[in-house]
Amino acid sequence: QLQLVESGGGLVQPGGSLKLSCAASGLTLDNYAIGWFRQVPGEEREGVICISRSGGSIFYGYSVKGRFTISRDSAKNTVYLQMNSLKPEDTGVYYCAAGLLSRLCVPTTYDFWGQGTQVTVSS
Repeated sequence: QLQLVESGGGLVQPGGSLKLSCAASGLTLDNYAIGWFRQVPGEEREGVICISRSGGSIFYGYSVKGRFTISRDSAKNTVYLQMNSLKPEDTGVYYCAAGLLSRLCVPTTYDFWGQGTQVTVSS
């Protein structure tokens, strides 16, 4: 069964850090472009950080460059989102997605999605 499962969300104070995981089954993430997206109620899903299949290209969403990084662990078939210096505006449901022919961080071009994990940045 093809599945992406996010984990690692939670409540964190401003300035804190979280590391989200996206574990895959039924597909090999190294063969896909991977994206992390954020959605808040009433707004469209937006790209946070996305990496090409080769790893040679990374797209950073608004205001995350220098704070967020994306990485792959091929042995675990897992992709990570390390989030540092978190701000209240980083709050939302975070989704990972995989796509074969994706345009980086264009949601409609990703083929497979996880169920999301909530991140809340608040004091």
